[in-house]
Amino acid sequence: MTVNILAELVGAASAYLAVHGVAEPGPARFEALIEDRDRLFVAETVYEGYLMHYGTPRAFRGMDEDLRLLAGDTLYALGLSRLAEQGDLEAIAELSDLISLCAQAHAEGRPELGEELWQASAQALSGEGGPGAREWLGDRLSAAR
Repeated sequence: MTVNILAELVGAASAYLAVHGVAEPGPARFEALIEDRDRLFVAETVYEGYLMHYGTPRAFRGMDEDLRLLAGDTLYALGLSRLAEQGDLEAIAELSDLISLCAQAHAEGRPELGEELWQASAQALSGEGGPGAREWLGDRLSAAR
């Protein structure tokens, strides 16, 4: 790919977030798995939102905790709105489930499930397909039962 997908993400973010963008954010996490560029952009955008909430962002720096939470929500919306414009309801459903299941995992003190949920969703969004986060999770969380 010619343009780094995370650099594209920084460019697509609002001006308020772009000022915190990292010049060289590094490689995308799901590039080897998700072939469709639009789905890749969205997965990386929503993943960056997840990292804003629960981890260390790759494409943005220098935000206080409150701004990071708001920025994470903004990135969730940026990704899902791109899917909505394309009418990709399958991917919207997968990522919406993923966002809520990751929040549930963290609320229940099971943050280690987050990365596995992400892998399941990325596989579902790939050309190969897969069961997705909700099916992979089964009954590992109280709200998923």
